[in-house]
Amino acid sequence: MKAVTFQALHAPLAFETLPDPTPGTGQVVVKVGRCGICGSDLHMTEDAAYGCKHGDVLGHEFAGEVVALGRDTEGLKTGDLVSVIPLVSCGQCDHCRKGEVQWCEHFGLQGGGYAEFAVTRPNQCVRLPTDVSLADGAIIEPLAVALHGVNLSGMKAGDKVLVLGAGPIGLAVAFWAKRMGASRVAVQDIAEFQRDRALGMGADVFVVDPQDPIGGAERELGGKADVVFECVGIPGLINQAVSKVRNRGTILLLGLCTRPDTFNSFAMLSKEVRLVTSAFFTRQEYEASLDALASGAIEPRLLVTDTISLSDTPEIFESLKQRSGQCKVLIAP
Repeated sequence: MKAVTFQALHAPLAFETLPDPTPGTGQVVVKVGRCGICGSDLHMTEDAAYGCKHGDVLGHEFAGEVVALGRDTEGLKTGDLVSVIPLVSCGQCDHCRKGEVQWCEHFGLQGGGYAEFAVTRPNQCVRLPTDVSLADGAIIEPLAVALHGVNLSGMKAGDKVLVLGAGPIGLAVAFWAKRMGASRVAVQDIAEFQRDRALGMGADVFVVDPQDPIGGAERELGGKADVVFECVGIPGLINQAVSKVRNRGTILLLGLCTRPDTFNSFAMLSKEVRLVTSAFFTRQEYEASLDALASGAIEPRLLVTDTISLSDTPEIFESLKQRSGQCKVLIAP
């Protein structure tokens, strides 16, 4: 099969031929139809903290067709179209039965989407209804990540929400916040190019004010935010969020940051700010994200800005390390 593989930190990915996979006991092979390039994929190739090894096939936002079943595999048949939950789990323990697979003792991260075929397990596959495309199936994962963050934040209908960062996760947060009743949603970024997309996803206002990044958001919201979502993941953003949230408000961290950060804990303490972190999602949130697409929500589909071939992936992947007009790029193996 054709695949795109990790070579080394700070080096381009490679387009090459690998052996076709065969399913082991309890496994399935999925012919990848679409796979999203995630911001965390970009970080993985630049930061040793993620532990990527030479030859790894990245790609955890993918959907496709089941084409082979291993022994003792139940619940799926060849020809099923599925979205793959990229959280490896046993499927049997109490955590798995509750849908909280990230706490399973066998938890791990599923890659493999940057290839023509990927091996996974039936408990990680969610069937796609007939009116949901493979491209839709590939954006369920970032939608679920964002929904998990909104749920953990405790946001209530009528709250004022500020989203820091207009990448796919920040835009998905704006979608869910508005859908779940936020009275006003502001998305703030350092560049203008995502303005129309942010407004289309549900934001009421888009803020780019480098001269006054704190005051600009407050003016647009009509006061400090009840909830601030940090969706960037660079040092300094927590400190900025503290200045933008109301007394006893909430800051929800979704941005991945592997570098040490400092912030004024006294400023946070004096406002009794609640700082909450969010990672992964539950199976129920994954299915709720699919349900939103299946029910006709068009906003999430605005995330997709390009669809590329596997052979073009190394070059496009490198270009995404610099901010551009792209949002969510899908690979069509």
